[in-house]
Amino acid sequence: MSARPRNWAGNITFRAGRMHRPGSLAELRRVVGAADAVRVLGTGHSFNRVADADGGDQVVLDALPASVDVDTAAGTAEVAAGMRLAEIAPRLQAAGFALPSLPSLPHISPAGACATGTHGSGDGLRGLAALVRAMRLVGPEGDVTELSRDGSEDFAGCVVSLGALGVVTHLTLDLVPAFDVAQHVWTRVPLDRVFEHFDEVFSAGYSVSVFTDWTDTATVWVKLHAAQSDDIALPPRDDDWLGGRLADRPVHPIPGLPAENCTEQLGVPGPWHERLPHFRPEFTPSSGEELQSEFFLARDRAQAAFAAVRALGARIAPVLLVSEIRTIAADDLWLSPCFERDSVAIHFTWIADRAAVAPVLAAVEHELLPLGARPHWGKVFSGGPDAALATYEKADEFDRILRRHDPRGKFRNQFVRDLFPDHH
Repeated sequence: MSARPRNWAGNITFRAGRMHRPGSLAELRRVVGAADAVRVLGTGHSFNRVADADGGDQVVLDALPASVDVDTAAGTAEVAAGMRLAEIAPRLQAAGFALPSLPSLPHISPAGACATGTHGSGDGLRGLAALVRAMRLVGPEGDVTELSRDGSEDFAGCVVSLGALGVVTHLTLDLVPAFDVAQHVWTRVPLDRVFEHFDEVFSAGYSVSVFTDWTDTATVWVKLHAAQSDDIALPPRDDDWLGGRLADRPVHPIPGLPAENCTEQLGVPGPWHERLPHFRPEFTPSSGEELQSEFFLARDRAQAAFAAVRALGARIAPVLLVSEIRTIAADDLWLSPCFERDSVAIHFTWIADRAAVAPVLAAVEHELLPLGARPHWGKVFSGGPDAALATYEKADEFDRILRRHDPRGKFRNQFVRDLFPDHH
């Protein structure tokens, strides 16, 4: 590979000295063992330099053998970490299984998603990394190591790793039985009503997302698990819910963009992997030309966060495509943005103008960081390493794992070093 790749949004050009696309585990091991510094580039759905190689060797894993091996007795699947979720999900469905949660777009790889704490939405649903039961990775000498929830003492510190512990080649994921989902969308819901009835809104379905520009109204996407359909009575079409209206045609989260890019709505049931994401895998998700930021807050700080961001609405709206609010259940993973706290995530899809966005983002961070907000590891934030790590009680213990697994820092780029400086 020769051309320097860019990230999905085009705002980052990765600074690799050499690009590698190994076609076998043996080739990958040779590349890693021979490199002085190496970073893995997944699907490029990051908006900062978390995946950058800083002039070292960069590895892309999409040419490794694709595999999804389901253990029906254990209710798990070992998947090739470089595959996309859109490739993995139909194979799980065919075997009668599902992942309990998916992010809003299925275009990303499970390894990249887990390394950065990526998630879907649902009061009872944890992020993708919390599904990892075991992981296989290539270490700094080209050695292959397997870590597991049951057999590795520091496993909870190794899953959300920012790619700094080695090259993950396989993940074993916990599964649930396959299920159907139907999604309904309510439009023009007064934003104040959403916040006043926050618990009601986010418990209205298996997975719920609220889209807004932080001025007056919101659009609420409610995804119902088939098992919930008999338990939750949807308002009639000619009735309102919290002052909003049930959509009678498909919509896109970003006003004005074509709804055919989105997964099927209007209450038509379908398999989990064709409804839990907002976007279809064959289309560009969101707008493509954008920047993204996201902040995770403890659920009991949600109202304070909403009030603070709402007060900035007039500044936010001109540089915003859309904002999404989601809920995620707590996990025990040390660098997870949801570590030991049920969380609310406030996501911003900005216009692709860093200079215009920067002062607004700084104003948002000024309000949210004092509330204990944790920035998404793969998205744009400006507060620096101190702000990023301020609420991670296990940061020092993760630093010790880094030094044990990779004493010479082969897998650390500048992004990681800013967080965890070298000690040699």
